[in-house]
Amino acid sequence: MTPAASPPEVLRAPLVVEFPFTRSLGPVQSAFLTGLRERVVLGVKTADGKVMVPPVEYDPVTAEEIRELVEVGTTGTVTTWAWNDTPRTGQPLGTPFAWVLVRLDGADTAILHALDAPGPEAVGTGMRVRVRWAGERTGAITDIACFEPDETAATGRATPHDGQFADAVTGIVAAARLDYTYSPGRSQTAYINALADRRTVGERCPSCHKVYVPPRGACPTCGVATTDQVEVGPAGTVTTYCIVNIKAKNLDIEVPYVYAHIALDGADLALHGRIGGIPYDQVRMGLRVEPVWTEGGRHPDHYRPTGEPDADYDAYKELI
Repeated sequence: MTPAASPPEVLRAPLVVEFPFTRSLGPVQSAFLTGLRERVVLGVKTADGKVMVPPVEYDPVTAEEIRELVEVGTTGTVTTWAWNDTPRTGQPLGTPFAWVLVRLDGADTAILHALDAPGPEAVGTGMRVRVRWAGERTGAITDIACFEPDETAATGRATPHDGQFADAVTGIVAAARLDYTYSPGRSQTAYINALADRRTVGERCPSCHKVYVPPRGACPTCGVATTDQVEVGPAGTVTTYCIVNIKAKNLDIEVPYVYAHIALDGADLALHGRIGGIPYDQVRMGLRVEPVWTEGGRHPDHYRPTGEPDADYDAYKELI
């Protein structure tokens, strides 16, 4: 008896999404960040007299604009915490630490930051801490390197501050980054592996019998799993398209070019693809196209006209 073939391994790969986020600062946030550069922590007083740190520009209760800045202490009390045993890239500390909410002396709200502690047994709600300033400060929240334990009793009140500093910080650039492991799942793993063999494989719904390309693992209409693989194409029909006139960074394609929805023969869902081998202003709905593969490519580089007559509108109108 021949043993059953084992299913192909589901693909997984590390993925990084990263971009710089640039924003300008209003007078409140400008004063707050510039103050951190000067080792001063500022909050803002709301209409009911509460002091918020970090400061906000609008009262959370009345929605009124607030501008009354006050200086608070650099010591405070932990209100809640969570231990971080495995720090990630870009976090405040490279060794295990606690995320803490700290209500600074003179403030009525808490600020989130890292606490440098030897272990979770050294952290507790109600413990006293103080700011550890960064050696080099630029006017960013990272000017507070972290908090560290402090045994002194609570002291000081919020005192008025005009928010004026020389060379005020007026804008920031924050690097946003997300690292994670992505898996396309069973269905799209099979789809990607088939593309490497220059085949396009979809899956048919056992209920409505529609063929989805790329497959999703389940029918979005019927809500049932799709496991019946169907090879479609390779040719297809342009159902709709757009002309791209702005060159994308790191994309070696001259503008203008055409990006289209293409319904491959036998599929009930159009996929995306670039159209080449024809002037951009001659691309049209109903144009019959076929894939063009590059040497070693794992997916079609683009689609080009087959030379067949255009498809009748009624043949693809439900796929637009």
